[in-house]
Amino acid sequence: MVYLNRYISFIFDCDGVVLNSNKVKTEAFYQTTRSYGEGYAEALVRYHVQNGGVSRYKKFEYFIVNILKQEIDRDEMNHLLGAFSKNVKSGLMECEIADGLDEFRYITADSRWCIVSGGDQEELREIFVERKIDYLFDGGIFGSPETKETILAREISSGNIKKPGLFIGDSKYDYQAADGADLDFIFLSKWSEFKNYKSFFMDKDIDVATDIKNILSMRRGI
Repeated sequence: MVYLNRYISFIFDCDGVVLNSNKVKTEAFYQTTRSYGEGYAEALVRYHVQNGGVSRYKKFEYFIVNILKQEIDRDEMNHLLGAFSKNVKSGLMECEIADGLDEFRYITADSRWCIVSGGDQEELREIFVERKIDYLFDGGIFGSPETKETILAREISSGNIKKPGLFIGDSKYDYQAADGADLDFIFLSKWSEFKNYKSFFMDKDIDVATDIKNILSMRRGI
């Protein structure tokens, strides 16, 4: 059973947790780099899936340096980032929002909520406003180009994130960021692209749930 009332802060990843957007991002990485060649695009998609939660900035740097075997060119990087943002936005506006967010917010009304995502910060804030879910996250909506570790350290230091805190994520990177910040962690499996999560979390003291509604059920002991 998950004891939600023990937490002062709740930290949510976005893709695969609040929005069913992992496949949207995967398709956008493919379409953005397809003109370089199918093999290069597929290589980036593999890297993206294996590194869920890592920002697009890091992934396109990897694409240029490790897949294309080139030096980073700022114009090319800006072109990739702009094309990716264009490819992904319509999907983010249309993808499913997690069920149970309002009930979860009601149950944890005395806590502070924030988003800490690998998604672009300005893009996330715009999407959350347009989809009318920004009001849930009174602690702020944060994303790349800063890393999750940097965001968590800053927000904990400022007192915006207070402990005990619970990070709800869907990737290995989410767990590692939460663990490094001394936050409890719940892994959500329903929309995750992390295929080996069962073996990875087998020896770790965390809860695994399918989605937000399942956390509420676990709380009730259902």
